[in-house]
This record gives sequence, structure tokens and C-alpha cells, in this order.
Amino acid sequence: MDKVKKLGLFEGFGVEMEYMIVDRDTLQVKPIADEVLKAEAGEQTSDVERGPMAWSNELVLHVLELKTNGPAPTLDNLSQYFHGEVVRINQLLEPFNAMLLPTGAHPFMDPFTQTKLWPHDSSEIYEAYNQVFDCRGHGWSNLQSTHINLPFATDEEFGRLHAAIRLILPLIPALSAASPMLDGELSGLLDTRLEVYRKNQQRIPEIAGQVVPEAVFTQQEYQAKIFEPMFAAIAKHDPEGILQEEFLNSRGAIARFSRGAIEIRIIDNQECPKADIAIAALVTEILKKLEKEEWGSFEHQKKIPTQALADLFLNAIKTGPNTEIASGIYLQNFGLPAGKTSMKTVWEHLWAEVKNAPVFTQDLTEAIEILLQQGCLAQRMTTALGENPNPEKIRDVYQQLAHCLAKNQLFTA
Repeated sequence: MDKVKKLGLFEGFGVEMEYMIVDRDTLQVKPIADEVLKAEAGEQTSDVERGPMAWSNELVLHVLELKTNGPAPTLDNLSQYFHGEVVRINQLLEPFNAMLLPTGAHPFMDPFTQTKLWPHDSSEIYEAYNQVFDCRGHGWSNLQSTHINLPFATDEEFGRLHAAIRLILPLIPALSAASPMLDGELSGLLDTRLEVYRKNQQRIPEIAGQVVPEAVFTQQEYQAKIFEPMFAAIAKHDPEGILQEEFLNSRGAIARFSRGAIEIRIIDNQECPKADIAIAALVTEILKKLEKEEWGSFEHQKKIPTQALADLFLNAIKTGPNTEIASGIYLQNFGLPAGKTSMKTVWEHLWAEVKNAPVFTQDLTEAIEILLQQGCLAQRMTTALGENPNPEKIRDVYQQLAHCLAKNQLFTA
């Protein structure tokens, strides 16, 4: 976000999407992100700027991040921008017989033998992580997400935005789960990425907490209750202080005070940018209503216990839209009456509340209606894969997903 003039609530949107690089035929991961960046820039680099968009490296060499080049003023046209970058990268990957693959996790990558860390600039950060945590597991080298950065200009705006984001976090996996497989098998969870993500730093539990962040609503509180315990916990493993920065925070939404934004990190990468941006727009429009206290007061929002939100979040990882919510106090914050309600019903209610917002183009509206009617991507993938899918079936379904990405089309089973 802009360091000169901080944007206020919902005045800009930073979006990031991570994609795997794989062989076009076998779908094996190909650790050539540095080659792609070099091919575009003409020299070895970790970042490429392309007008309103940019590319950058990630922890591992088989992943590329595509992002807005600074905050975008609106979300409604970003699907086309991201798709244009996908098309360009796929062109650069053709000589390597490679392509980009979407979804939250590679279906059969072996992270213990196939992980290659980024070896170029900033590699000391990645090496520091590797020394502490061993970055070869799925929770480090096989998880691709879409991030939304939302700005705040003042401490009060931070508190209101953080309160709203805490409330919506448990609902997001029911909409965005897209990782039902690891190690060539269906995991039994719809969002396996989030399951490994929440455990990848268990050696130092202060880093991720309960994924749903604590009930803190000022920068001072955040410093005292989140940053300071986290930095103290890692200090003995990080004597040079390389990791004692705000990026160490691995909660599902993290405060980036240096850029005046909160980053939502729990959205699985979808099958195409149209689906990712549809989810980002829907989440953002609901956050606007929460921040304006349309369903419940800010004071009421702050009182929902972190444990209750974390329990809901864990259930959503497993059962997605079918997850039941029994907490009347939670439902009241979204304008719903008390009584057992599925997350699918909650999302249908919230969509009805915001669907007339100007951001929802025909394309984005169609994407959300597929998500609500046919289920999250993990459900559609599971239907297509069937029970106990063999390697050929897995490759077939993921080839279809790669085609969806190339064409910016949603996947229907």
C-alpha cells in the first residue's frame, strides 16, 4: 500500500495470487520460476513490473506470485488483468513444456524430494525459515493462496476493519476451499491447504496462533499481544533477527502497519482469476456492511470470542458449505436469526444482501452463483475425481483445471 498517503477503508485493493509451475504433460512441478522472471525482464530478478500488474518469486522455485502493482482503485476489472498475466506467463513457459496450474495445493507433489528453495536475492530470509522449520513439508512448499490487502488510515479504522475481518474469516473456507487432495489421495478435508498451513509452524505456536487473530483493535494492543510474544518466542532460533518483522505473523489475517493494510491470507487459489476476484469482491462488500454496523454494532462484533471463531474455522476446513453454525450471537452479526444454520445458507443470505453492488459485473455474478449453487471448488473437484481416483483420473481433472486457468473459466463437474 502507498507509504506516502495512507488510503482509508476500501479506497484501494491489493490482490495477490500464487500459481504452481508444472510440466504440461505429467503435471510434475517444475522449479523454474527464476527462468520465467529472467525471460520477461532480460536479467535475473525477483520482481517484474508490467504496468498495473507485477510478478514476483515465492519461497519455492515452482511457484510464481502475480499481483496488483500497488493498490488497485476497484476490483471489478482485475479478473481480466490477472488473466492477461497468466496468458503471458504460459507463453514464456511453452519452451519449457510447462504451464501454470491453479488450486490451493498440488495433488501429488512430494515436498520432501521435490522442494527447491528460491536461491537468489532475499534467500537469507528463506534460509532462516528453513533452518527453524524445515520448509520441505506441504505446509511450506505446496500451498497456493490468494491474498486480499485492505487499507486503513487510522487506528480507529484498523480496529473496525480487524473486527469485521475476524468475523468473516471462519466463513471464507466454505466459499474458497480448493485443496481436497495431497500425496495423490483425497484427504477427507475440503481445505487441506489450510490444515497444513495452520500446523506448519507448530514448533513456535505464537506465530500462527489459532489462525483467527486475537481480539485486538489498536496498534498498541496488536504490538503487545501478537508481535511481542511472537518475536520473543522465535528470538532464540533467530539470533540475527532476520525473521523478527511483521511478515513473520502467519495468522489468517495479518496487520501490515508498515503499509497501512490488513492482509487476508486464507483464500485457496481458485481455478481462474474470475473466481478469485468474485470471492474477493464478495468478501469485501460484506466487510463494508460489517464496518458500517448494518447488522450489529462494533462493540458487539468485538465481543465474539476468538476460540468460538477458531472452532468454526476448523469445522469449515473439513465440511465447507455444509458446516453448521449454532451460535445465535455469531449469526446476529450478519443479520440472521438464532438457530442452526449452514454456512451455505449464510453465504446465500449475504449474497442477497450485496449482489446489487456496482462491483458485481455479469462475469463476477455468474462466478458467485456457480460457487453457491454447485459448491466450492473442492466440492466440484471431489465430484469430478470420484472415490479413490487413480493417477490418470487425477491428471485428467487437474489438466481441466489448468485449461480453466488458461481460459479464465470456472470449473463445473
